[in-house]
Amino acid sequence: MSQSRSNHIRSVALVGHGAVGKTTLTESLLAASGAIKSRGSVEKGNTVCDFDPIEKELGHSLNASVVGFDWSGTQIHLIDTPGYPDFAGQSMGALAAVDTALVVINAQNGIELATERMFTLAGERGLCRMIVINKIDADNVDLPALVNDIRERFGKQCLLLDLPTHNGQDVVELLGHEDGESDFASVAAAHRSLIDQIVEEDDSLMANYLETGADPTLDELHAPFERALRAGHLIPILFASAKTGAGVPQLLDALAKLAPNPAEGNPPPFYRTEPGAQPQVFQAQPDDALHVLAHVFKVVVDPFIGKLGIFRVHQGTIRRDAQLFVGSAKRPFKVSHLYRLQGKDHVEVSDLVPGDIGAIAKVDEIEFDCVLHDSHDEDHIHLKPLAFPQPMHGLAVQTRRKGDEQRLFDILHKLELEDPCFKVERHPGTNETVIRGLGDMHLRAKLSRMQQQYKLELDTSVPQIAYRETITAGAEGHCRHKKQSGGAGQFGEVMLRVEPLARGTGFEFVDIVKGGAIPGVFMAAVEKGVRQALAEGVVAGYPVHDLRVTVHDGKTHAVDGKDIAFTSAGRKATIDAVRQARPIVLEPLVNIEVLAPEATIGDLTGDLASKRGQVTGTQPRPVGTVAISGLIPLAELGDYQGRLKSLTGGEGSYSLEFSHYAPVPDSTQQQLASKYKAVNLDDDAPGAPAR
Repeated sequence: MSQSRSNHIRSVALVGHGAVGKTTLTESLLAASGAIKSRGSVEKGNTVCDFDPIEKELGHSLNASVVGFDWSGTQIHLIDTPGYPDFAGQSMGALAAVDTALVVINAQNGIELATERMFTLAGERGLCRMIVINKIDADNVDLPALVNDIRERFGKQCLLLDLPTHNGQDVVELLGHEDGESDFASVAAAHRSLIDQIVEEDDSLMANYLETGADPTLDELHAPFERALRAGHLIPILFASAKTGAGVPQLLDALAKLAPNPAEGNPPPFYRTEPGAQPQVFQAQPDDALHVLAHVFKVVVDPFIGKLGIFRVHQGTIRRDAQLFVGSAKRPFKVSHLYRLQGKDHVEVSDLVPGDIGAIAKVDEIEFDCVLHDSHDEDHIHLKPLAFPQPMHGLAVQTRRKGDEQRLFDILHKLELEDPCFKVERHPGTNETVIRGLGDMHLRAKLSRMQQQYKLELDTSVPQIAYRETITAGAEGHCRHKKQSGGAGQFGEVMLRVEPLARGTGFEFVDIVKGGAIPGVFMAAVEKGVRQALAEGVVAGYPVHDLRVTVHDGKTHAVDGKDIAFTSAGRKATIDAVRQARPIVLEPLVNIEVLAPEATIGDLTGDLASKRGQVTGTQPRPVGTVAISGLIPLAELGDYQGRLKSLTGGEGSYSLEFSHYAPVPDSTQQQLASKYKAVNLDDDAPGAPAR
């Protein structure tokens, strides 16, 4: 196995809540390693990672940005990720590209919502985790209390790897030192706890340690240290000040010497799906001599260079001018240019090996989450997808200038390709185009980009709620479609029944017609009519979900039997059955997390309760704040941003995550049904003549 270059590669994602200092820390790492001459500033808008004009305007990251640098003979690929929950899609996508998650915590604010979420997601993904406490030189910080909070919430396996000293102006490393002074805790005791935890991973090393009482050498500790990281038995805690540079050299040493290389990290969760067989685990080997296997974790649609696919190499060597396949595609594409990324700069390289993060431009077939390979042997290999939050915030958009409609759809398609948590919906019934994201900040950033980059002016409005319909009982439906107007006519008769399925199951179509009562050639037309009825809705004009439609009988005519007749009969028979199956309207419920000053907890919980919400928990946060969790109908949150601002004096924030669909109150269903009937001619009522 050839791994010489890969052994000296590390891949790391900086994750954590917004404003913890990830981008500034990246600048300090780049400057300390010599990759840049001096550290940039978020406030001045001259950092390597926040190069987007909107990021500079807002003063925080919107996108995951890739940089690289060398330290002690090791190539470190680092991904700086946005921290606010609205941009979780970018942060989560980076987890698929790295072996180590560096979780950054603000020493002043402690463990915040997105920090805790990303820590958990990194663990579920099998990544090695390290914690960096940043801003240790800030005023009013209680580092001992924060360390205790980390160990209480994340586990006793979180152990100190260094300690601050000289009032946060420096740090003392603990793995190789048991003497020295620190601002808190005993250097000797922290050193001993760390060694005790590491030697537990190696029986022979622990036996010798207990027998002699002498510390193992750093070389002897390396392998058990890596095993402890992989198993989650050790999560090192480091201290730093990104602004002063305190702790930055020690952090670089930890990444270069202690973070896993591609062979030492947990294997990425690839699997193979052959036609007709169950998925099988596939283990990629970080061997540069094997077939190529790379995963695209980010796509950028650049107006100048076109589509840019950013990927992590897991196996084999990608070379310039090589031929690669995208997924199960039969035709390869040529790698005309191969890049490493340094923020907005593209540095052309000749090859990339396992562990490297690179990019390929102007290949339209590349999509987010696709696998690149150089042999048809890997056609059916995939990486386990990340469970991205479902976008629930919506805005209806329309162009201010007539004639821009097609351009709008083209631009929205590009934005959708880039962001797994940004979705576009088109509702023909209401003629609405709806964009959905993870929050108001997320959608406003997209609107700003469309205005600034694409010069597209839009008007926005509150969209309709994505209600659904379903049934609660079984029922029979029947329709005979007969039309005669001189010459050849139309005839088709369909008998079917509907049955409710478990919530979230979807739609099943079953054909049990016997004896050719409905010829097989017409069954596709029947199904088309059924699907039309379900898509249009029956009670209130919303799609019908979670039911089985079984066609069991019907009639045709030797001359007049036609597709159009059976489509119409299938549609009307379905409407007939659904109306008799005790239909109900469902609404989306979302999990809401509100972060606000502790003094406002009563007003906020009362407001949620008044909007049919249910408070499921409260959790104290540092600096006089509280996190409130709840479950609430999405329909009640149309003006929540304004209500929250009013109740908290502008100091509150919130995030949403889809939970499930549930029945609306009877009064709401009656209102929706009445509104639907008022704007639609009810020509499909039971007993209405066939058209």
